[in-house]
Amino acid sequence: MTHNTFALKGTICFSADAQRINIHENSWLVCEDGICAGVFSELPKKYSGIPCRDTGDCLIIPGLTDLHLHAPQYTYRGTGMDLELLDWLNTYTFPEESKYRDLTYAREAYSIFMNDLKKSATTRASVFATIHVEATELLMDLLEETGLKTYVGKVNMDRNGSSALQETSAGASAGDTRRWLEEIRGKYRNTKPILTPRFTPSCTDELMTELSRIQKEYRLPVQSHLSENPGEIAWVQELCPNTRFYGEAYDQFGLFGGKSCPTIMAHCVYSTEEEIALMKTRGVYIAHCPQSNTNIASGIAPVRRYLEEGLHMGLGSDIAGGSSLSILRAMTDAVQVSKLRWRLVDDTCKPLSLEEVFYMATLGGGSFFGKVGSFEKDYEFDAVILDDQNLPHPQKISSRDRLERLIYLADDRNIVGKYAAGRKLF
Repeated sequence: MTHNTFALKGTICFSADAQRINIHENSWLVCEDGICAGVFSELPKKYSGIPCRDTGDCLIIPGLTDLHLHAPQYTYRGTGMDLELLDWLNTYTFPEESKYRDLTYAREAYSIFMNDLKKSATTRASVFATIHVEATELLMDLLEETGLKTYVGKVNMDRNGSSALQETSAGASAGDTRRWLEEIRGKYRNTKPILTPRFTPSCTDELMTELSRIQKEYRLPVQSHLSENPGEIAWVQELCPNTRFYGEAYDQFGLFGGKSCPTIMAHCVYSTEEEIALMKTRGVYIAHCPQSNTNIASGIAPVRRYLEEGLHMGLGSDIAGGSSLSILRAMTDAVQVSKLRWRLVDDTCKPLSLEEVFYMATLGGGSFFGKVGSFEKDYEFDAVILDDQNLPHPQKISSRDRLERLIYLADDRNIVGKYAAGRKLF
């Protein structure tokens, strides 16, 4: 036992699988050197005397994972929500992201984002930056200071941007990406790089070929967008007539999962049968972003189908298509839109349960980072303490009902403790 061993005491909730939440009331959760040592109804004698944070009647859950968000878009969340994806990108996203060439602006904007992310229930996140190397490194510096565990990607785009937000060529984009990777090599403990072609319409075949070489050389994971919007999908078909479906536009360059290329694809609202089969074969992670899909009128992803197919499923806030950074809110939205899909689109696809969205927010998305998202033995110790004292109820209710109420009703006041890989953040 080391001096980095401690315990949390309270009502401990974590997923066993997508169908079941383990709930241990008045129990101890032990951390040894950043790793879960177990959940105990009584503290074992070998841990006698270790520091213990007694949270009383609070709920203790695994830290939440946000598999998809755009940090530079945080400044204009809740703006332009009457537009669809492509118009929204041209009207708001590209002009705003172009401002990050100014490091003074980038520092101010990213500091706002970072401070709010610290207060949230998120302990892990996969983050898009912009095309700008210096601003991407600044974002990584700021995130490193938070103690959160994150992937951050310098965005690649050499076509269909704007005069202010587009790299001059595939070679320039690849060159800047290599420079970024060399400048951050060995610099961070908590923050890692992830290769980030914005989406197929923004990347020429020449650039994707270069990114494929970089991915293999640096052994990087990949994040991008897939089958989000009907207009986008039609555009990809025009740009890539040699492919049968959107996913092949990535797969032809080796940027679509597999053991050597862990991949997150956001949205997958309109994935075809062939695309679903390929995602399953390649082990692609789907970042379900229900609020964004609603805000910019993309549609409702068939998450029930994906879960039943055994695909890797997590949740994303998709700031700023999504207007809330809260993955608690993302769980709520995922349940709500699944009900609309069941009622209005496919009555054979039953709505998502609390157990399923909790799994997606914790173990489902967390597994992209390794053994993350559970309190089972040997998992990394990410934990969030939730206090529902400000949500009174006239009778005693079950811990499961308390958890559900917190998912629907919580705000920053209810998040009273947070740990990432065993490090206390507050």
